Amino acid sequence: MAEHLTERSQNILEAIVEDYIASAEPVGSRAITRRHNFNLSPASVRNVMSDLEDMGFLCSPHTSAGRIPTEKGFQYYIDTLLQVRNLSPKEKQKLQKSYRFQGMKMEDIMQEVGRVLSGLSKYTGLVMAPKFSSTVFRQIEFIRLSQGRILVIYVSETGLVQNKIIEVDHSLTAHQLEQISNYLNAELTGLSIQEVRAKLNNELKEERVLYDQMRKQALSLSCAALQDEVEDRVYVSGASLMLEQPEFSTPQQMKRLMQALESKKLLIDLLDRSQAADGVQIFIGSDSSHIDLEDCSLITSNFSNKKGAIGSLGVIGPVRMDYSQVIPLVDFTAQLVSRVLEREIE
Repeated sequence: MAEHLTERSQNILEAIVEDYIASAEPVGSRAITRRHNFNLSPASVRNVMSDLEDMGFLCSPHTSAGRIPTEKGFQYYIDTLLQVRNLSPKEKQKLQKSYRFQGMKMEDIMQEVGRVLSGLSKYTGLVMAPKFSSTVFRQIEFIRLSQGRILVIYVSETGLVQNKIIEVDHSLTAHQLEQISNYLNAELTGLSIQEVRAKLNNELKEERVLYDQMRKQALSLSCAALQDEVEDRVYVSGASLMLEQPEFSTPQQMKRLMQALESKKLLIDLLDRSQAADGVQIFIGSDSSHIDLEDCSLITSNFSNKKGAIGSLGVIGPVRMDYSQVIPLVDFTAQLVSRVLEREIE
């Protein structure tokens, strides 16, 4: 539960947060009285700022007379003071035109989303494609590479393509592989991967499979192709834009940040956490549970279709992020991508 602040304290904290977001510089009492119509003297503002500092909402960097918001101050601002406006129809139309989805494969769409999120926010865009286990089967194709090695091409209903090489004990001709592909595509199209796996396992246990060699081969191949989890795909755009922020101006800060953004496992863990709840999620500083991202915030939202494919997208920036701009951008983009998955955008 957020601590109770008086209206005056809330107004001054809000002013300091928003001035700091805009300038990246400590905010002093004279600047507050000059920029905001509070009808208070600098001395009165200083007293409130001192109280906010004692409560942990502000801190004094170095020997500066100004204050900057702490992580606690930002959290209070987001939870209590921030008013997230809805995008106007004109803004939504303009944003929608920023995305060029027509004729794109799913991988290209994911990259396009990250690129536009980064370009519009001026921070780093992140997109995690729907998990393989949540995709819906459209078709599968087997291509003979060499003796005992087969390339499997799996295509989901949303156009996500996964390639995998499997090894088999027996030799199959191109014609046999084509027959197997045709059989599986007729049997499995429209099922989720979870349903496909259950169906394959159940049918392999049936006695009649023993007397149908082609069917047995088809089930064995598809089990080998679809049983293992496929590595989650994360698309990162605009990582270098973070280096333009004053928070990451030293070589050590740059190195730590770039190492974090290059860690796919870390980013997947963060985006996985966002899928635990609906709507926009905000992780501030230490919420990320990773020391290299303590100076960053992550704003995420999920996109999905009606058949259960769920992915995540978001923007990572400094804790001093323009939340009022980025939150509606992330929220509406997730809605757009969900409509793409539902084939509502041509």
